[in-house]
Amino acid sequence: MSHDSTAAPESAARKLSGRRRKEIVAVLLFSGGPIFESSIPLSVFGIDRQDAGVPRYRLLVCGGEEGPLRTTGGLELTAPHGLEAISRAGTVVVPAWRSITSPPPEEALDALRRAHEEGARIVGLCTGAFVLAAAGLLDGRPATTHWMYAPTLAKRYPSVHVDPRELFVDDGDVLTSAGTAAGIDLCLHIVRTDHGNEAAGALARRLVVPPRRSGGQERYLDRSLPEEIGADPLAEVVAWALEHLHEQFDVETLAARAYMSRRTFDRRFRSLTGSAPLQWLITQRVLQAQRLLETSDYSVDEVAGRCGFRSPVALRGHFRRQLGSSPAAYRAAYRARRPQSERIGDVEGAPMGPASTSGLTGPGGPAAPVGIPGPNGPVPSLHPEGPLPHQGRRVAPLASLPGQRSGG
Repeated sequence: MSHDSTAAPESAARKLSGRRRKEIVAVLLFSGGPIFESSIPLSVFGIDRQDAGVPRYRLLVCGGEEGPLRTTGGLELTAPHGLEAISRAGTVVVPAWRSITSPPPEEALDALRRAHEEGARIVGLCTGAFVLAAAGLLDGRPATTHWMYAPTLAKRYPSVHVDPRELFVDDGDVLTSAGTAAGIDLCLHIVRTDHGNEAAGALARRLVVPPRRSGGQERYLDRSLPEEIGADPLAEVVAWALEHLHEQFDVETLAARAYMSRRTFDRRFRSLTGSAPLQWLITQRVLQAQRLLETSDYSVDEVAGRCGFRSPVALRGHFRRQLGSSPAAYRAAYRARRPQSERIGDVEGAPMGPASTSGLTGPGGPAAPVGIPGPNGPVPSLHPEGPLPHQGRRVAPLASLPGQRSGG
């Protein structure tokens, strides 16, 4: 699923300055970036496929900092151009950034700002969105990134309207995508925008990928618990926790059920999931609270009790930290923004049919690993003001922790 702005921002009408060329694409690389994401725009825009009916772009690979640039597997790259080459490009792509918690070089941010001011189209693939956000180019705009990093993007840049459901977001002159394969989706979208469906289809056939994917990131969000856990003894403990979210229990209880010490359980759980068990448990309880706020008329106090929180105050604190909104404000925004076409005869606030999960049940509908969508409804904006008018997706919060390295 992708999002194209129905009303492009005023800046989208800015004309390309005389020294920039529409057919020139600059790709901005940094040291520490993952090589797969970095190679996507190089492959799409840097190979001559005119024999297949794909119009040719001129590619400029630019180093965003002093080289050599180190990447996946210890490889070292030398970019043929520096930041000065960006001044010729009509499109500038940032395919990745090495860390979602560290600031990009100011010289690179200045180059991006100048390019944008001079009418260039600015593109951030996956964690490249963090570079665009650091440059201020996403302020007040819808944007996306890899679902695992979306909460961090929203927290670090609260003026950005982060939509974690989309494969990519086209906001006119600034575009962002989710991780890895979604970068290919966005690059194909750019070719389609520039040269039409036939050119994009020809390129997709050469790349052996679908010309246009349907759906969004929601199908992947349940991967916060890797498939490998199914064969691990902790799988039974995880299943029990999901079935009993309405009860008050803590990580000590889970460790006891796994016949492990708390320290061993924490280490084992983190090694399997990449997340601390306490953070995972809190995320599951907030997800359950989301579902109940959407599908029931329980008071916030009742929701807190049915999700295993020891008090409504605890629910409100964790809910706001995770989703940037109070439970009451979230429910009000959900109901206000929910498209009429999705109500299909149900009484406002009455429970809807639960989403299918892997057979784990709990109060108010099936409990599920983080990211498995609940009932149909708009995706929660990670912006404090709640869902935006353009959002109308399925809900699923995220389980990422701030400080994770990029590379999704």
